[in-house]
Amino acid sequence: MSKLENKRPLISLLNPKSPVAEAYRSVRTNIDFSSLDTSMQVVMVTSATPGEGKSTTIGNLAVVYAQADKRVLLIDADMRKPTVHHTFRLSNRVGLSSVISRQAEVKAAIQETDIPNLFTLPSGPIPPNPSEMLGSNRMTTLIDELRGQFDLILIDTPPVLAVTDAQIMATKSDGVLLVLEAGRVKRDMALKAKQQMMQVKANIIGVVLNNVKKKNSEGYYYYQYESSES
Repeated sequence: MSKLENKRPLISLLNPKSPVAEAYRSVRTNIDFSSLDTSMQVVMVTSATPGEGKSTTIGNLAVVYAQADKRVLLIDADMRKPTVHHTFRLSNRVGLSSVISRQAEVKAAIQETDIPNLFTLPSGPIPPNPSEMLGSNRMTTLIDELRGQFDLILIDTPPVLAVTDAQIMATKSDGVLLVLEAGRVKRDMALKAKQQMMQVKANIIGVVLNNVKKKNSEGYYYYQYESSES
């Protein structure tokens, strides 16, 4: 196992009875009930800054949804620092960038993981123009096409404050989940990330507060707040 894989353990798969795995299932439940009027079929996960655990969060969310018999597609839309292929030990030779640039068909780029019901569309080769690719009509058409093939589409994007990619993808998603690391991200940065999302009228369905120590418990716990209005 590589260093990158060690950094993003799929606890929900390795230890499904752990408190952390249960917390991911709680996040899943909150997402499902976050909107009673509209379907949360395409959910984007991002963070304010790098290293806050968004890729670990989205990987585990994909697992718990697949375990609930949902047909899940995890798209790595972080075409600057992709991680999904590392987490699931898959090839990244062909992926999202290949499909958008019409160098590959989507059915050839989607890969099945070892986890039943869970599929991935890795980032593919890093392009010189990620923002333009994500903002293209081709990307919109691709997501619309994939809606008919999967119960849930999870999209991993770069951090909000790093580049504009997350804002672009938020406009193509039904909901946005923001991951913040407790004790690391400053309040003003968290608020700035939220403001940037609101500028594009993103539907922020919740916040995962990551790396919160619980008393009498080893490791870290994840919390999900159903509303981001405050």
